Amino acid sequence: MRKTKLFIATSLDGFIAQPNDNLSFLNIVEKEGEDYGYTAFTASIDTIIIGRKTFDYVDKEIGTSHYDNGERDVYVITRSKRPDNGRIKFYSGDLVALVAELKNKEGKDIYCDGGAEVIHALLKSDLIDEFIISIIPILVGNGTRLFKEGRPEQLLTFVSAKTYDTGLVQLQYTRKK
Repeated sequence: MRKTKLFIATSLDGFIAQPNDNLSFLNIVEKEGEDYGYTAFTASIDTIIIGRKTFDYVDKEIGTSHYDNGERDVYVITRSKRPDNGRIKFYSGDLVALVAELKNKEGKDIYCDGGAEVIHALLKSDLIDEFIISIIPILVGNGTRLFKEGRPEQLLTFVSAKTYDTGLVQLQYTRKK
């Protein structure tokens, strides 16, 4: 069965975005030639699930080619209908049902790239199997929390911790079964 994997960066104090969905704090760890394992990670997936606000930010800053490389299905979770664009599908149905359906299909693993509401919904239904969380060396003070309250406790198994000279620390865990 396919796994759902979270690969995300957060500030040391647990925020994935500053107020107004500002992700500029991520830039402090940008380093030429360093992708923090992203290329290797994306080789293990063929489906991406992403919240609309996160998708819109990446579309504006980098472009949709960051997600739609012609080999992946991209599901943008949204409350409002929008026309699909190539392999990018704007999905306004039941997220839990979508992920359960995708996990039962043949293929590589599924990448959850946020945002906080999507992560929260998947955690509430125990649908994230692997966590790769990059800690950015900054305390941003407020914004959008990576983990919202109101979800069940979930035990995790430690897999690895990697440190980088930029100060980024990457933690990997799997869900205890």
